[in-house]
Amino acid sequence: MMDHVATAPPGRFTRTQRVTLAVVCTATAMLMLDIAVVNTALPAIAREFGAGMSALKWVVDGYTLALAAVVLTAGAWADRSGRRLVFVIGAVVFTVASGVCAAAGDMTLLNAARVVQGLGAALLFATSLALLAHAFPGRAERATSLAAYGATIGGAFAIGPLLGGILTQWLDWRAIFLINVPVGLAMLAATRWVAESRSTAPRRGDWAGQVTAIIALAALTYGFFEAAEKGWTDPRTFWTFAVAAVALGLFVLVERVVEQPMLPLGVFANPSFAGAQVATFAISASMFAVFVYVTLYLQGVLGLSPIGAGLIYLPGTAVMFVVAGLTGSLIGRIPAWWMITGGLVAVAAGLAVMTVAAVGGSGWAMAPGFILSSVGAGVFNPVMSGVVLAESRDDDAGLAAGINDVFRQAGIALGVAALGAVFPARSVLAGGSPTEFVDALNTALWIGAAVALAGALAAALTMRKARAADPAPAESEQPAHAAVPASTLAP
Repeated sequence: MMDHVATAPPGRFTRTQRVTLAVVCTATAMLMLDIAVVNTALPAIAREFGAGMSALKWVVDGYTLALAAVVLTAGAWADRSGRRLVFVIGAVVFTVASGVCAAAGDMTLLNAARVVQGLGAALLFATSLALLAHAFPGRAERATSLAAYGATIGGAFAIGPLLGGILTQWLDWRAIFLINVPVGLAMLAATRWVAESRSTAPRRGDWAGQVTAIIALAALTYGFFEAAEKGWTDPRTFWTFAVAAVALGLFVLVERVVEQPMLPLGVFANPSFAGAQVATFAISASMFAVFVYVTLYLQGVLGLSPIGAGLIYLPGTAVMFVVAGLTGSLIGRIPAWWMITGGLVAVAAGLAVMTVAAVGGSGWAMAPGFILSSVGAGVFNPVMSGVVLAESRDDDAGLAAGINDVFRQAGIALGVAALGAVFPARSVLAGGSPTEFVDALNTALWIGAAVALAGALAAALTMRKARAADPAPAESEQPAHAAVPASTLAP
């Protein structure tokens, strides 16, 4: 059965709506923070465990890779078994894994626990937008909830380095994981007021597709790591990429022939939906991936403290919150593709401005570029969330959200790995050349700017008919049992 959500009078939310929004935003903040806060803590982790650059990259990519690899299966499970139920299970897994991360005694256990964290995060991400879609069926109220959701994504990622710096410098790097435990428990207690929902036509599991997807993503990420360590011409690098190519080919073949694929290839026949995924991948593989190395520059080259490094991002934090809130009121009034394209152009411009990095430079010289990129991200996030929901049916909300999360998290994982291939094998944290690191960082920033511009071009060419809001009646005209207005993933 599906719990129906009553609609509140215009301008007001019901208790179920308020709690659902709070729970979803809390979960999203935790998930994004666990990417961002780790960046500031990486030098401290490296010092305690004597870890090299490759091991440190896995602290980030073990989490994002696990999330990207299983989020589609998690979405199908949620549509079938209940989105609230799967959300609760994900919260339990994530909270327990956070405790293990905090207690880890070596890099192996820390990275293994990060993978488990990513699995729990996949369950949470796969259900978050679907829970919002069910709780906020009306157009205006959904726009408001998506603005809050988008601000949470951008703001959490932006404030993460500062929060990570404070916890690392004043307490210990382990505190960045330990703080998830009480937050996770409070979130679990609040889920009793979240309405349950399921798909009326749930999909079955696609295990062949799941296995080939995991192999393809893991091999591709590892290939970039090998290229950074051993070079592009090393036989191990070649064979790792070969395995990735074969696994990716098998994944596409499986998805074409299996009765109920985890990633129905037909959804990409809708140009707006396909373009949205390219744009999502672009912002993740550029802006969100490159800041791993920017943070290492601030601490490893300029010698800033964890808090000092986090403060560099603080102006962008405020800008991103404000812009995301203002953007929510524009959804449905300005064409979605304008805002998506403009947001990515701003991200690219900001990354280009940040190429002022120098060995004897100032961290604050990077702040204007970060602010400009934050403006772009503040526009991008709420609009993209709206497009994902508007271009899918209510029954497909879990699938659509899962696909978008795959491209978001895969973008971060592959972006971190690919950009890392331009950096010297010896980390600046372990006595590597600061000059070589700075040169590589500026190269990575230019690459990130090019990726963001490519995403902007893709959005401009494919998303001209994209909607970021459903053509729904006002809340006062909508019956309490109304479902989300139907649209299709096909054109």
